[in-house]
Amino acid sequence: MIRIDDLGLFVRSAALGSFTAAALEADLLPGQVAAAIKRLERELDVRLFARTTRSLRLTAEGEQYLPTALSVLETLKQGEESLHGANARLRGVLQVAAPSDLGRNILLPWLSAFRRQHPELSLRFVLSDQVADLFREPVDVAIRYGSNEDANYVALPLAPWNRRVLVASTDYVERHGYPSTPDDLSRHPCLLYLQNGRVYDKWRLGNQSIQVSGPLFSDDADVVRRWALGGEGIANKSWLDVSSDVAAGRLVVLLPEYPGDASPLSLVCPHRKQISPAVTQLYSWLSSQFSMLERI
Repeated sequence: MIRIDDLGLFVRSAALGSFTAAALEADLLPGQVAAAIKRLERELDVRLFARTTRSLRLTAEGEQYLPTALSVLETLKQGEESLHGANARLRGVLQVAAPSDLGRNILLPWLSAFRRQHPELSLRFVLSDQVADLFREPVDVAIRYGSNEDANYVALPLAPWNRRVLVASTDYVERHGYPSTPDDLSRHPCLLYLQNGRVYDKWRLGNQSIQVSGPLFSDDADVVRRWALGGEGIANKSWLDVSSDVAAGRLVVLLPEYPGDASPLSLVCPHRKQISPAVTQLYSWLSSQFSMLERI
């Protein structure tokens, strides 16, 4: 008889391309995952993976069987949710990916509070400025900036009003003065970081696109915010990332008459079937928190 746990390990091994990664995710030993796959292969009388010392890939039979395994697991999940209802206690593991700056400075305390409300829920929080691949990485949902026009994903709006703003510290402004127009940025050190895999050095302000430069660059957007706080230059950041600093007087908004790019924030998941009660309640919780940060 096929074991449900073995099916789950088969699906995650296929997604991650590694027994070791699947074992780490499930808090098992790699040998236990390999044994589960062998049991499943014996039950099906097929070979599901082609294994070498360096790679793991699905065989043709494995590719054919994967949609069935996914369907079985999803049906069982939906059945369990229908039995317990939307108001049942949240259990299991919820894996959330988010950008580094937003994750550390805003989401971290909110997610901690959400988890305290649901003590039987385990939370895994992954921070990176690289966009998570929800089909390959061990992530249930991701918090993302951008319009999310990819039809392969479901995007639930969290802060559709969010925009980018120019900011600098009060100390920097006292030493270097305010820029009067976007063209004045050529005379100021601008703080640069990666966006979608490239250096974000063309800033959209109003109806203008301005090429900027500066001596400081990081692949971590939170480092750029900290440089701005330290008076090292001008940053072009999401309002969400700097709103608390502006409210506290640590940063000031520059050129407010030249609005920056729209930068809506969404909660993203691969498909509607993955909008579990935990995801639904997390979305409701985050929406209420973000609404308090909307810039007036």
